[in-house]
Amino acid sequence: MNDILQKKSRKLSYLLRHEPEDLKIDKNGYVLVIDLLKKLNMSLQDLEEIVADNDKKRFSFNNSKDMLRASQGHSINVDVGLKSVRPPRILYHGTSPSSYEKIIKSKGLDKMGRLHVHLTDDKSIAFSVGKRYSKYKSPIILEIDSKAMNADGFKFYLSENGVWLTDNVPLKYIKKN
Repeated sequence: MNDILQKKSRKLSYLLRHEPEDLKIDKNGYVLVIDLLKKLNMSLQDLEEIVADNDKKRFSFNNSKDMLRASQGHSINVDVGLKSVRPPRILYHGTSPSSYEKIIKSKGLDKMGRLHVHLTDDKSIAFSVGKRYSKYKSPIILEIDSKAMNADGFKFYLSENGVWLTDNVPLKYIKKN
């Protein structure tokens, strides 16, 4: 993906997940494709390339491909139709050393301004996510005892793009990996 499309992809992610500005976003997070094309000054072919080439599969079209939404990561209240599922025994969360200090001094992982805490079943993905926030130091990988959390009544959801989501992760379920 070229630099121009990369910038438009970031803007698209921001619009669909956090601040739709003047775009009409429905209760399920969808925005009309035609409105996105106008807003981002791009062609349908460019938008399709952004959706297809996004390494994290952040976006999804509806069945008729006339609407688009972000798969997860929203700070705005939308319902992307997540269903509660049983998680694997262990999930991971990558973070920076400074954020780790805040996590252990607080009550654990909190969704903060988003709708959910994001977790993964792949340690290498957790590392790459944590690396984004750790400019000069190695990221810290947190191991989450998701089996125990689930047994204790915590709900987990699996987004369309394979990200595990939950409302929060109390400290007792977190271990530094």
